[in-house]
Amino acid sequence: MRVELQHVFKSFPHNGETLDVLHDITVVVEEGEFVCLLGPSGCGKSTIIHLIAGLERPTSGAVLVDGRPVDGPSPSRIVVFQDAALFPWLNVLGNVEFGLRMAGLPKAKRRARALEFLRLVHLSRFTHAYPHQLSGGMKQRVAIARALALQPDVLLMDEPFASLDAQTRAVLQNELLEIWQLARPTVIFVTHNVREATGLADRVYVVSARPGRVREVERIALARPRHAEDPTLIAHQRKILGLLGEEIEEVLREELGEQVHFPEAQHPVPPEQSLGMHI
Repeated sequence: MRVELQHVFKSFPHNGETLDVLHDITVVVEEGEFVCLLGPSGCGKSTIIHLIAGLERPTSGAVLVDGRPVDGPSPSRIVVFQDAALFPWLNVLGNVEFGLRMAGLPKAKRRARALEFLRLVHLSRFTHAYPHQLSGGMKQRVAIARALALQPDVLLMDEPFASLDAQTRAVLQNELLEIWQLARPTVIFVTHNVREATGLADRVYVVSARPGRVREVERIALARPRHAEDPTLIAHQRKILGLLGEEIEEVLREELGEQVHFPEAQHPVPPEQSLGMHI
């Protein structure tokens, strides 16, 4: 499904005032495309996910899926959050089957589909395990399998790997790409991680500090799997890092009321460390 945000503004009441979170956001994600949203904390990336999911409504502007306004949640648009949010009283198989049961799928069909997606995330041997018996990475695998088992047209992922160690994150990134290439849902993926964004996405939307605006759209026209040492990939990362550095400078200027300046990026890694990010 094609996803569009057309001149979207979003604000919330806060301490008797109005807090502007999104300012004139226009985003277009084509059917089957993998897009990442990247920007400083608090810039409204998660709010964009909630708007597309139908969990929030824009203050003004339009959120469309296949040309139709989003008017609430739908099983065709599924969210995977940073917290896997599994049901602790259900085992792995029961967690993946849950949404299928709510959708009215007959027992034999939902069991077969749940097992199929657990196989895709390499958890076939853990169908009878409970969430407290799983590692963080395994819990996220279950959450991804649960989402994909519903065969959504749009998969919304809100920093799903942020709490994982680097090795587990890399494994899950590869598994996600493999599954996406098989099923081809439209994916909108929120991350703070520049290397993750450039490794996964067809396009990266760089969102400014609050109120969030689209600062830049970076197209990553590289075949997958992508290699960390690829000079073109590194050039994309350096460009995005420079934009994020400018946004963080702006945030600090507003908070501290003084001039703050980060040195211009010379390498892909040290500036990332100085900005408290990851690549």
